[in-house]
Amino acid sequence: MIQGIFYARFFPRQGTKIVAQSPPGCILPEPGVDRPPLFDFSVLQEYIVPRKGFYGRLLTVATPDGKYAVLGLPVAIASPRYDRNEFIFNFGLVVEEETADADADADADADADSDSEGGGRVDRVPYERVVRRIADMFAEMEKQNGYLSQEDRRHRLLWLGDGRDPGLAVDDTRRPIESLLEIVREDLNNYGECMIPVDEANTINMKLFPHHPTPPEVKGWHVPVAKMKFADVVDPTWDLTLQKVVAQIDGVSDVRRIAFQADVALPLAALALRHLLYYDTVLLLDMFFFGACYAPRPAGVHDFVANVAGLVDECANYVCLAGRDPDGAADGDEDHDHDDHDHDDGDHDDPAGRGIHSRLRRGADGNAATTAHARPRRRRGAPRPRRVSKYMLVKLMTTFCVGKTVMEWLKGHMDNGFDVLRHVDVRRLVQFGLVKGCLYRVHKHVVSKQYLAALASGQARPVAGGDPLQRYTDGRHCFDQIITEQNLTDPDIMDRLKSFPAPAGDLTVIYK
Repeated sequence: MIQGIFYARFFPRQGTKIVAQSPPGCILPEPGVDRPPLFDFSVLQEYIVPRKGFYGRLLTVATPDGKYAVLGLPVAIASPRYDRNEFIFNFGLVVEEETADADADADADADADSDSEGGGRVDRVPYERVVRRIADMFAEMEKQNGYLSQEDRRHRLLWLGDGRDPGLAVDDTRRPIESLLEIVREDLNNYGECMIPVDEANTINMKLFPHHPTPPEVKGWHVPVAKMKFADVVDPTWDLTLQKVVAQIDGVSDVRRIAFQADVALPLAALALRHLLYYDTVLLLDMFFFGACYAPRPAGVHDFVANVAGLVDECANYVCLAGRDPDGAADGDEDHDHDDHDHDDGDHDDPAGRGIHSRLRRGADGNAATTAHARPRRRRGAPRPRRVSKYMLVKLMTTFCVGKTVMEWLKGHMDNGFDVLRHVDVRRLVQFGLVKGCLYRVHKHVVSKQYLAALASGQARPVAGGDPLQRYTDGRHCFDQIITEQNLTDPDIMDRLKSFPAPAGDLTVIYK
């Protein structure tokens, strides 16, 4: 949010002076204004109109207390009609350096200037564009008809009173600069845009556009998860490829599968998803496998254990298979409002999920991998499982570790007497941990010392009829990529690596 806006000019005799400011008293004290200035102008005066080398450059100066940032772009117009042949001015904005609380975030979000989380740094990029626009526009108006220099004459007329000098005549149809600054500040803060007539020939048109960073590359093994209900916003005028891709986003399917189901080329599907990433409407996760490893992030797990912002309660609503606590909600209700990706859990009773459950009960090994929900079918008339306690959810979240697959994690809890698959949707638990920053995926990479040496010496050449896995043994390709591109499972890859034509001890599998 813009806390203040000002117009400063350099005078040959007086130096840098504030000619106009909004709100009154935000930069320099004014009579009748009780509110103190936002910062000490004398401290930052030399940065408002700096030395000649900074003319035409965007400047950002933080106030000594670190609470505000002053944005400006000093301009110098050379002409013999001015004193010392130069007209030097600067229009500056004063914005908050950080959002103070949730309310400030809400206001700033309306103006597209803040981070989504409380206490984050304010995004100054939209305001930088406003400063550039104001500087360019008023510089051009000054060159065309001397708008700013006539404002100085207007101030002199006000100072002289009724005894006007004919040589100081000005156009009274123009809007005063103080009025312009006030309207610009209020409109940008309230509406995020402004359209203000200055005179018959000029209008100020500006809009605050949020700055979106360049999205990461979308790979075939990524899994997009929607952050909004696309069914409510999809328009028939959207790109046809984008409509097909959006219809297949369910929080489970990887990009390659989405492209196949949507009948779209993989590069086009990745491009469409990158477009959605740019507007922060989806996020990318890794494929879920029961043979994959996950590990806790210290900061995220600490917040989860402390139940910061009700994380554990939110997790319980999202992952528990039993009904909600007896507060009026029905048992077995799984359509929670917080399920923002709103995908259809049609595979809850998938036979593959029941097969995993059966193998776990028999003590099978942890090499199985599936993306289906491990949700067993409840027999008709059987009692519903009780809702998992917060303690157990914390225990489940904190017992993931490097080197232990999800299957081994499940078997450990079931051996201790807790039937995880009866009470918790494991895929949702892992997904919740990834989205909230409580967990991270531990990827597997295979490294061949012989192949790395060949790459370093430039002697690595593709061998006709050779093993296609060789190009993945440089440590830069995770198993997810191999699974996606070679249509192999994790056990298949390990079996192929065991028979790989390489010296004993040459191959190493790295977890990172």
